[in-house]
Amino acid sequence: MLNWRDPHNPLAGGAERVTHAYLRGLVERGHEVTWFANAFEGCRAEQMIDGIRVLRAGGKFTSWTKVRKWHSEQQPFDLVIDQHHGIPWYAPVWCPDKCVAYIHEVLGPIWDSFYSWPISAIGKWQEKLTLRQYGAVQFWTASSYTRELLEQQGIRSITQIPYGVDVRALEALPEKELDEPLRLITVSRLAPNKQVDHAITALKILHEEHQLEANLKIVGQGQEESALRQLVVGLGLQEHVEFLGALSEAEKENSLQKAHFLLHTSVREGWGLNVVEANAMGTPAIVYPSPGLVESTLHRETGLVADEDSPSGLASTIAEVQSHEGAYQDWRMAARDRAADFHWDHVLPKACDQLEEWASVEH
Repeated sequence: MLNWRDPHNPLAGGAERVTHAYLRGLVERGHEVTWFANAFEGCRAEQMIDGIRVLRAGGKFTSWTKVRKWHSEQQPFDLVIDQHHGIPWYAPVWCPDKCVAYIHEVLGPIWDSFYSWPISAIGKWQEKLTLRQYGAVQFWTASSYTRELLEQQGIRSITQIPYGVDVRALEALPEKELDEPLRLITVSRLAPNKQVDHAITALKILHEEHQLEANLKIVGQGQEESALRQLVVGLGLQEHVEFLGALSEAEKENSLQKAHFLLHTSVREGWGLNVVEANAMGTPAIVYPSPGLVESTLHRETGLVADEDSPSGLASTIAEVQSHEGAYQDWRMAARDRAADFHWDHVLPKACDQLEEWASVEH
C-alpha cells in the first residue's frame, strides 16, 4: 500500500482509518502486508502496526523516489496499491508488479482550499493529466460520484468497494427530544477543505436571525484550529462553541450519541465516515450538498441535505428541524439501521475477496 500517511501520522484521517482496516483484514487472512508512507517529525522509519509493516521515508514530493529505490531491492509483490490524494505515486510507471489505483475523491475544487492561484490551477491540471495517464489502470473507489468523475476522465475499469466503520450501531436508541438548545457537533480534521468555519458562522446566524438557541462541539485537530478559535471569539460565541480536540473512540461515540445533529460542511468528500459513525449512535447528520456527503446522508430519511453550501443555507436547514420533530425519531432509527450495514463485519470480507482476486489474476 502506497499512501502519503499511515495511522500514526498526525495528519491521518478517514482515508488512513479505512486503509488500515482493509490491510488489517488481509493480515488476518494470512497475507504479508507493507504500507509505505511519508516520514513525519519524530516518526520511526519502520514499525509494525496490527501486523502491518509500516515503512516511512521522504515527503509529499519525494516519497515516490524513496519507495521506488526500496521496491527495486525487494521480491515481487502480488499487488501494489497506489493510493491517490491529488498526487499519485506513479507506481504503474516504475513498478513491474501488478498495480491498482485507490482513490477517495477527485480533488478538483479542494485544490483551491489549500493553495492560491496559480498553484491551485497547476494542481487541478496535473490531476486531470495524471488520471488520463492512468486510463488503463484498474481503479477502486467507494463513491458513485467519484466513479462518474473517473469515467469522465477516461478511466476504463472502476470497482466500487464500500467503506466500513468500527462503530457498532446501538441496539436500542436512548430517548432524545429536539429541545433547545440544539446540540450540534462536527467531527473532522480541522483543515481548509472541511470548512468548519461555515458551521461556526451558521451557529451565529441561528442565534441572530432565527432566534434558535444552539451549541456546537468541535472534535478534531488541524492547521485551522487557531483561526477557528479566533473566529469564535470574533463572533462572540465563546459560551456556545467548545473545542474538544482529538477524542478516544469511546469519547467520540459518547459525544456523537448526545448530539442532536452532526454537521458536515466539507467542499467534497469520498463518502463521509463520520456521518455513518454518528448515524450508528442514533444521530442524524445535516450536510452540505457536496459530492460524497449526499451519498452518506439520505435527505429526509437519515438526515438533511442543505439547499445550498453556505452558512446561511445551513442555518436555514437547521432552523427547520423543529418543524420535523415527529420525523426526527424516524430519521434516528433509519440512520442507525443503515449504519449497521456499514460495519466492517459486513464490508471487509467482500473487500478482501476483491483484493485477493486482483492479486491472483495473471499480470
